[in-house]
Amino acid sequence: MTNRFRKKRRLLITLLCVFLALPFIVIGYLAYVFIAYNRLSDNLSLDVRGNVSDPVRTGTKYTVLSFNIGFGAYEPDFSFFMDGGTQSWAWSKDKLLKNMSAIQSFLTASQPDFCLLQEVDEKATRTYKVNERAMLEESFAANGRDTVFAQNWDSPFLFYPLTQPHGKSVSGILTASRFGITSALRRSLPIEDSVIKIVDLDRCYSVSRVPAENGRELVLYNVHMSAYTSDGSIATEQLRLLLDDMTAEYEKGNYVICGGDFNKDLLGDSSQYFGIPGQEYSWAQPVPAELFEGLPLSLVSGTNAPSCRIADAPYNPQQFVLTVDGFITSDNVQVLDVSVIDTGFTYSDHNPTQLTFTLLQ
Repeated sequence: MTNRFRKKRRLLITLLCVFLALPFIVIGYLAYVFIAYNRLSDNLSLDVRGNVSDPVRTGTKYTVLSFNIGFGAYEPDFSFFMDGGTQSWAWSKDKLLKNMSAIQSFLTASQPDFCLLQEVDEKATRTYKVNERAMLEESFAANGRDTVFAQNWDSPFLFYPLTQPHGKSVSGILTASRFGITSALRRSLPIEDSVIKIVDLDRCYSVSRVPAENGRELVLYNVHMSAYTSDGSIATEQLRLLLDDMTAEYEKGNYVICGGDFNKDLLGDSSQYFGIPGQEYSWAQPVPAELFEGLPLSLVSGTNAPSCRIADAPYNPQQFVLTVDGFITSDNVQVLDVSVIDTGFTYSDHNPTQLTFTLLQ
């Protein structure tokens, strides 16, 4: 038997072993993903960081800003693989840090009284394990803000896409307030029972309580609803739970404001506002109007500019845009203005949205 023949035989045996082992590797990985999957319990108390004690007052003008920061990666030339693009991680750690610094500077310059942020990574492969939560909390603390963080994403290591696996992610939503937050709670949202839950993960909203001078409370809700679902209906169920919770707080005499990324077309048909023909995305459906019938709650959103772009490619003026970010307010909150801050999607695939309001007696 020649050496050449032995080498060929070893190669064939090796290839055969790999071929036979491949199904077991795939099955083992899928088992790991499902075993590692876990949801946090509902009604979890959240830590309030900071020592602000001032109450809010009636008849005073305040602003609340909501901003999905896209984990600091979505610069204008960024596209995301889940939207049909090519990127999975931020371009580089250096570019990520520069973009996060720009976001911090924008928030400091805007000086909102309340800030509701989504897609804030705490430790993730996609953001080179940079602790964005700590960066933002430090910045808010330096500007005299209380902060509350609620985790809504803790994924096992995802080996997709194969060219740049998305990896493991721990992420959440961050609330900041110029007025004292006395307590905060994390509420779990319903999610799909199918395999899609692996990419939707642990959706939730946070509830932060700010005392008012008249003995009531301003109850702030920060939410990021499901996007990557089979038919978009789960976001409607999530919204129904949220509205029930907000109505209960209103009936106690409190003021309620919710802001965030609803992953629904808040304008009904954004293509009519922004002149770009609509495309079919299962999650970007109109909010069912009947959900608000008979409730003391109203949905408000800016129409001056879109709040979100589809990240299937680098940003361009013909890309599909819509408004999925906005606010829900109770009728004892007087809305003075609501608008989208048009950044040209410089910092994220979302534009910030701002509400100006007063609390009625």
